[in-house]
Amino acid sequence: MNLFKPEQIDQWLEGTTIRKSLRAAHMPYSQYTFFMLLVKSSIASTGAFIILAGYVFVTGRSFIPNFEPWVTILLLFIFLIPGVILGIFTYPSSIAAGRKTSIDLELPYTITYMQALSTTMTLYNVIRKVYEADDLFGEVSREFGLIVRDVEVFGDDLYSAIRNLQKVTPSHNLEDFLNDLLLLSGSGGDVTNFLSSRSAYFREAAARELDQVLKTIEVMAEVYVTAFVAGPITMIIIIVAQNLGGKSELSGYIPLIILGLIGGSLGMIYILHLMLPAIKMDISKKPIDDSEFIDIGIAKDEFSRVDQKFLKQVEAKRKRYKLENLIKNPFRTYISDFNIGCVIGIVAAVIVTLLYMNGNLAGWFPVNTLEIFICLVVIASMAPVAFAYEGRNWFVNNVEKHTPEFLRQLVDMKDIGVTLQTAIGLISNSKLGVLSKELVMTTEEIQRGESTVNALVRMEERIGLVSVKRAMSLLVKASEVTDSIKDVLIIAINDFEHYLKLKRDRFNISITYVMIIYLAVGIYFYTAYSLNVSFVASFTNFNISFDTAGNLTDMFRIGIVLALFSGLMAGQLSANSILSGFKHAILLLIGAVVLFEYIIPYQIELSTEAAKAALEAAGSG
Repeated sequence: MNLFKPEQIDQWLEGTTIRKSLRAAHMPYSQYTFFMLLVKSSIASTGAFIILAGYVFVTGRSFIPNFEPWVTILLLFIFLIPGVILGIFTYPSSIAAGRKTSIDLELPYTITYMQALSTTMTLYNVIRKVYEADDLFGEVSREFGLIVRDVEVFGDDLYSAIRNLQKVTPSHNLEDFLNDLLLLSGSGGDVTNFLSSRSAYFREAAARELDQVLKTIEVMAEVYVTAFVAGPITMIIIIVAQNLGGKSELSGYIPLIILGLIGGSLGMIYILHLMLPAIKMDISKKPIDDSEFIDIGIAKDEFSRVDQKFLKQVEAKRKRYKLENLIKNPFRTYISDFNIGCVIGIVAAVIVTLLYMNGNLAGWFPVNTLEIFICLVVIASMAPVAFAYEGRNWFVNNVEKHTPEFLRQLVDMKDIGVTLQTAIGLISNSKLGVLSKELVMTTEEIQRGESTVNALVRMEERIGLVSVKRAMSLLVKASEVTDSIKDVLIIAINDFEHYLKLKRDRFNISITYVMIIYLAVGIYFYTAYSLNVSFVASFTNFNISFDTAGNLTDMFRIGIVLALFSGLMAGQLSANSILSGFKHAILLLIGAVVLFEYIIPYQIELSTEAAKAALEAAGSG
């Protein structure tokens, strides 16, 4: 029996944006089911609060060291009741905001693609092609999929389907574009010229959207540095000062600091993941259908009569070719699949764990063995994946850097009357980095009798990069229709250079905040060094109770957590990917190990010996 009827929920939520946010976020919930999820989650979190608060009230024990029970109860209330309700309530709008950014950034490339198709296809077929190219246009393809669904499944006409999408899309730019497209198609205007003019307009809109993304990165970086780097530094200084007076110990606050760092960092990373578009580094592969045979169908009964032995031989040859490709191109295979790096990382982490369990690690690092073990396990598991990610990053940058030059050379060749096949063969001898190797393979396929279109499609699938596949798709679609492809090539060049400019702008801004994170972590390391060497060590020879070794270990633990999550945060800010942050985390963890295991203990020893020598000299004098 339902507590509430859907009609009641609709009346209560009338005037809110929940329904539109749910549809804009493409979440599989109706307004009623989402409200019931919110109610059930609220009841569960309230029950958890009552149990925990009752335990604290009855026993008088606080989950947070050195805090009064009422403070713990207040914090539990804030996180478990308003926090849960607000988090669930705003989740759809957060997803929708992230999709809006992605749509606005992808829209110029989508319109360029539609422009190339509009010369030979109807408007609906163009929209359907965009929907099918989901690996190229991401969230825009998902939006156009709603039009295809309404037309082919629900039987709506194209005009109604587009109007329906306008009502639910989170992007105002896409809404305006669809409105103008409907007006133009209804009046019988030239769709191709319209798409050409709108492409330039939405490039400027994408640049403005990127500015908003960069401002978001700026705010999030400042919040992170202030709350999760400066905060621990301030707390440690206060606690150490109190410790000198015998009022508190750092070890009592360690769980609070570490849990706060982990929870806050994960929350910030997740928010960035929802709100910011990731840099396109996926290497996608799709089955290739040769255009000569794409329209030839095989009946089901005919397929069943195919020799199964022959099919097994074909499958065996495919596996053999895959193995040969792995042997010939191990680096390309390694960077194409992060699962390989994950497996190697797991094996490396297991080896480090075995060294810790059999005591070898304790023999090498007798002090802070557990902390060193944690650092080594994290580094060993991250390093292979980080190498694969950075290798793919190099591959992506190398190919993208030379793609505009390849397209320009094609334009020059077409200007002097060279055919597309011959132009590709001539350009393959140019120095275009990784792209030259792919062009050589494409030329060889054409010489063996493969059609130019199929050879280009195979090349874009071998490369697998979204940015390159967009440009090559324009070239392929144009070459299927006409030999006069100069205008399309110029469009592709402008499109690609716009993409590279936005990518450079994002990198130039985000690298600033990555350096700020490095600087902030460095300040924490310097603070720990100063407190243990210059400040705390000066009290070791006086009659003051101070656990120098324990204090150093506690700071080391905070440094490990701070280094790990600051590195991941740096990757999230720069590329909206924690994989990009692996290299930063590894470098910061190595810095933490060197500082707390070697530099600070050595300096403390020197300071202690110097203090003893000074006391002996003063006593003898």
